[in-house]
Amino acid sequence: MKTIRFERDNAVGRIVLANPPYNRMDQRYAECMREAVHDASESDIRALVIRSEGPHFSFGGEVREWPGKDINWFLPFVQEVNLSFRAIEALRVPTIAAVRGIAFGGGFELALSCDFIVAAEDAVFRCVEVTTGMVPLAGGVPRLAERVGRGRASVFSMLGEPISGRLAGELGVASHVVASSDVEATANTLAQRLAQGPTRSYAATRTLLKAWSAGGTPAADAMLDDITMDLYNTEDCTRGFINAAKAFDQDIEPPDIVFYGR
Repeated sequence: MKTIRFERDNAVGRIVLANPPYNRMDQRYAECMREAVHDASESDIRALVIRSEGPHFSFGGEVREWPGKDINWFLPFVQEVNLSFRAIEALRVPTIAAVRGIAFGGGFELALSCDFIVAAEDAVFRCVEVTTGMVPLAGGVPRLAERVGRGRASVFSMLGEPISGRLAGELGVASHVVASSDVEATANTLAQRLAQGPTRSYAATRTLLKAWSAGGTPAADAMLDDITMDLYNTEDCTRGFINAAKAFDQDIEPPDIVFYGR
C-alpha cells in the first residue's frame, strides 16, 4: 500500500502523506516519496503542495524499525530519504509545505525542503534527533540555519527545543502562519497564485537561491547572467514588459497579469 501519493488539480500538484495519524517515515517511505516526486516532475504542474492526511504533518523517522539493524541497512535508508528530499528541491516549480500538528525530525526536514511553509499557529516543529544521540540526517541543520541563523539553529538542533507555528513565522521558518483550520486553504490559494505566475522566472529564482546556499552571494552573482538571460525571450517576459510599458505611459503601477509559464 502506498503511504504517499501524487495528485493534481489542473496546474497545482499535491504530494499527500497518506499514513495517518503520524505519517512516520518507515521503510516504504523513501520509495513512495521518490515515486510521487517523479510523477510530479513528469507532469506539467506549475506549483506543488506537500500536505498530510490526519492531524499531523509527520513525526519523522519510524525509529521502531531501527534497533538491531546494521549500519549497512541504515546508511542506504538515510541516503534514499535524502535523495527524495533533494528531488523536491530540484523540481522546476515552487513548492509549499502545508503543516498542521507535529513536524518532528525528518518531517521538519521535509518542510524545510520546500520554498514556502504554511504553518498552523499551534503546529510544532522540532529537531528531535538529539534526544537519540543523533543529528538531523536529511539536511535539516544547514537549511534551518539559512532561515534562522547559526545561533538559533544551534539552539534548536542541539537542545531540541520546540518551535511553535507562531514562533516559526516570527523567525522566518514559516512564510505564512494561520489557524489550523485554514492551513490547506491558505496553501492552496498560494499555490494557485504561483501557478498563474511566471513559472520560468520562479525556476530561475530557485536556482539562484541554491547557488547562494552553496557559495554565498559571489556564487550566485557568477551564475546570474547564465540563469536569467534566457528569460528575456520568453513569452511571459515579453508580455510582462509590454504590460509594464503601458502602465508607465499612464503613470500607474503595472497591473497584475496571468502568465502562461512559457
